[in-house]
Amino acid sequence: MDRLLKWLEPPIHLLMWTGLIASVLMMSHESLEVVGRYLDHPLPGTTEIVSAYYMIAVAYLPWAYIARNDNHIVADIFTRAIPPKAMFWVEIAIKILTLAYVSVFAWQTVVRALQQMRAGEAMQIHGGYLPVWPSRWVLPIAAGMMAIYLLVRIIRDVANGAEAEPPKPTQETAI
Repeated sequence: MDRLLKWLEPPIHLLMWTGLIASVLMMSHESLEVVGRYLDHPLPGTTEIVSAYYMIAVAYLPWAYIARNDNHIVADIFTRAIPPKAMFWVEIAIKILTLAYVSVFAWQTVVRALQQMRAGEAMQIHGGYLPVWPSRWVLPIAAGMMAIYLLVRIIRDVANGAEAEPPKPTQETAI
């Protein structure tokens, strides 16, 4: 399983870096829009491009990376007193529930992406239309990668048992 988890590293990092690049592009695009507006030449379609492409990439593409590093939001007020072995199984149950949710999310977003692709979904912008159906595929790609990672991780963690040390991000895997 460790070998399979290692094999998943490059696509997980690719999605993370794509999300980071999208955030830089979004900030640059918005900055150019502000300058253009100040000079009475705003960029047409900025709001639509930002909301249909950049924000989607920034919000969803890092999902697998976050799961890989166990960096989800955690409220441990109810689990602080649980012994480590019991906490191991609580974390496994949480991963299973997350896997179930993310799998259904991926499936439903694939269905919706296919519908929107066939319909040629587009937004009206100044001077024409902006096709937005391609951005619909970001959600199932991100959710699918997270689901694959979680499945492999659950299998590996259960196989190793509660005595195994949880993986710690190394310097080379941290961004």
